[in-house]
Amino acid sequence: MVEAGTYTRTEIFSQPEAWAKTLQQLHSLTAEISAVFQQGSFQAVLFTGCGSTYYLAIAAAAVCQQLTGIPARGLPASEIWLYPDSAYIPTQQTLLVAISRSGETTETLRAVESFKAHGQGKVITLSCYGDMPLATAGDLNLVLDAGQEQSVAQTRAFSVLYLGTVFLSALWAGKTDLLDTMNKLPEAGTNLLRDYADRAKQLGGDLTLDRFYLLGSGLRYGLAAEVSLKLKEMSLSHSEPFHFLEYRHGPMSMVTPKTLIYGMVSEANHAAEALVLAEMKARGAQILSLGEADTDVVFKSGVPEAVRNVLYLPVAQLIAFERSLAKGLNPDRPNNLETVVRLDGNGHATQTA
Repeated sequence: MVEAGTYTRTEIFSQPEAWAKTLQQLHSLTAEISAVFQQGSFQAVLFTGCGSTYYLAIAAAAVCQQLTGIPARGLPASEIWLYPDSAYIPTQQTLLVAISRSGETTETLRAVESFKAHGQGKVITLSCYGDMPLATAGDLNLVLDAGQEQSVAQTRAFSVLYLGTVFLSALWAGKTDLLDTMNKLPEAGTNLLRDYADRAKQLGGDLTLDRFYLLGSGLRYGLAAEVSLKLKEMSLSHSEPFHFLEYRHGPMSMVTPKTLIYGMVSEANHAAEALVLAEMKARGAQILSLGEADTDVVFKSGVPEAVRNVLYLPVAQLIAFERSLAKGLNPDRPNNLETVVRLDGNGHATQTA
C-alpha cells in the first residue's frame, strides 16, 4: 500500500523539472502558437477552466491583459456554456483559451462546443493528456504532459499549465526577452523548495492555526485563490483569498493569534502590501510574506515580475500538504473528491471534484 502523501510530495518537488520540460516544449512550438495569433485580429481573450483551472484562468487573464494590452478575463467553463451572452460578445473577435488537467471535464468541453457554435473566434486548449477529448477540440491544442499527476488535488499540473499560459501571453506580446528569462524559473524553483521546505513543514504542522488568508493582488489574485483551494482540498482548513488592500475592509475582523496570512508581495507595490501585513501582524496574526526580495520567503530569481509568479505556489502547496499529514489525512485522496467532474445527460455529476 502506498504511504499517504507519496504522490503529492513527488508532484510538488518535481515541479522545477516539469517546468524545464514544458518551457523546452513551448519554445519548440513558437511558430505554431504564433500562427494562431496572426490568423485573428482578436478584440478580447477569454480564459476558462473549472476548479483549480478556473483560478488559473483568472491569473492567466491578468497576465495576458498586462502584457498584450488586449482585454482579457477568466470565467468558469459553466458560465461560458450556460450564460454565453454575459460571458462574451458573439460579434467580437475573441480568443478562447480552455484549460483542463484531465482534458475530459464536461463543463469545459461544453464551453468549447458552445463557443464554437455561437462565438466568432478561435480556440486554444491546454491540457496534460493527449488522448482526451479537449486535446483535439481547439484550433491549437497544447498537451503539456509534464503536468500529469496521480493525486486528486492539482499541484504540478496547475503550475505547468499556468506557465503555459504565461508563455502564450509573452509570445503574443512579442516580448522575447521575457520568454528567454523564463528559463531561469526551474533553478529558482529548485532553490525555493530546498530552502523553505522546513519552514513549510513547521507551519503546516502547527495545528494551533485555525484559519488561513491568502493575499494577492493584480497578477497574483488568481494564484491566491488556488492556494486557498489547496488548503481546503488537502487539509480541510478554513481558508480564503483576498486582494491585499481589500483585506482591511472587513475580513481583518477575523484576525486572531491562530491566523496565518500568506502574502504574495509584489515588487511594484511592495510598500503598500507590506504595510497591510505589518498591520495584521500588530493585530496578532502570524505572517508569511513571499517575494523577490525583502520578504520572509525570498525568490532571488532574477526573473521579471510579470513572468515569475509561478514561484508563489510551491511553499503554499507544501504547507497544505504538511497540514494534511499532521491532521491524519491523505493529501493524495482528499475528502469527497475525484480527479474529474463528469456530467451525465441530465446534468448530474457522476463524480465530484
